[in-house]
Amino acid sequence: MVSDFDLRVEILICFAPADVPLVRRIQTAVVLQWVFSFLALAPICIILFLLLLFTRFWLISVLYAIWWYIDWDTPSRGGRKVPFLCRMRVWEYMRDYFPIKLVKTADLDPRKNYVLGFHPHGVLVAGAFTNFCTEATGFSKLFPGLRYNLLMLPLWFRAPFFRDYIMSAGLVPSDKESASYLLRRKGGGNVVVIVVGGAPEALDAHPGDYTVHLANKKGFIKLAIEHGADLVPIYSFGENEVFDQVENRRGTWLRYIQERLQCIMGISLPLFHARGVFQYSFGLMPYRKPINTVVGRPIPVEKNKKPTAEELDVFHQRYMDELSRLFEEHKGNYGVAEDSHLLFQ
Repeated sequence: MVSDFDLRVEILICFAPADVPLVRRIQTAVVLQWVFSFLALAPICIILFLLLLFTRFWLISVLYAIWWYIDWDTPSRGGRKVPFLCRMRVWEYMRDYFPIKLVKTADLDPRKNYVLGFHPHGVLVAGAFTNFCTEATGFSKLFPGLRYNLLMLPLWFRAPFFRDYIMSAGLVPSDKESASYLLRRKGGGNVVVIVVGGAPEALDAHPGDYTVHLANKKGFIKLAIEHGADLVPIYSFGENEVFDQVENRRGTWLRYIQERLQCIMGISLPLFHARGVFQYSFGLMPYRKPINTVVGRPIPVEKNKKPTAEELDVFHQRYMDELSRLFEEHKGNYGVAEDSHLLFQ
């Protein structure tokens, strides 16, 4: 007999059925690994590095420290991307979990350089990682001849072992030095992908929210002008739908604390939740909801090593207009209400 307690638990917790197909279980395992890497791997690597110093394996940390010193500038000099790892089939399982699709709207000339602005950040940037750190969605087939790197907070490249892991996926620090190095490479076809809203935008990553932190973001515009790299807006529909987040409207005590911590640490701490591994009611696994990343048309940019404030304003407005046009033109294809529009912060 089933007790009342068992019935209440079953009502509160929706468990996954026992006959879930193997392929879906593999998809869940791959995404679980990715979530773990995003949330916990860096601090674990730091702790491991320190703990090894007090064991008989102390030489590992010492030798790595020497290597770290020699290799210190590598992240800001193009990193150390391993194409084989980016092409592994395991990332196709992650792609199919949501699923994630990369949508092309215009050709990108491989003789030119580009600054791609990715919007919105979302909670864990699932679309940006899958599209621009792996070949699961076929970036190189859609845009042949381009070499691309996604920019990430410099903080993460100070974590031992972890820095090598993220560099293998083509990630480089999100600072001017690193981006400029990539855009100065000879031959053209160099692409830097910048999540423009950054960590603060993650605090607005609520389902149905279309807030984009862009109104005061001009650093990437200046970068593009200084290197003569065309600007390309990207909007990732569904990025904000794969997690729920505790209500944190501006003006609330929670938002105040989150913003203060973000200023101090450089990373934001959204209180997010979604589903679990074996049940669908709670946990830190993302929902299986589609993410469609639409790459817009390039905005031609003439090179000027010392752009004026007026020039920055012109291209900034042009970029916002093009991003708005991209959103309005494609929102109907991905379930966005007709009366929903981008809100620039």
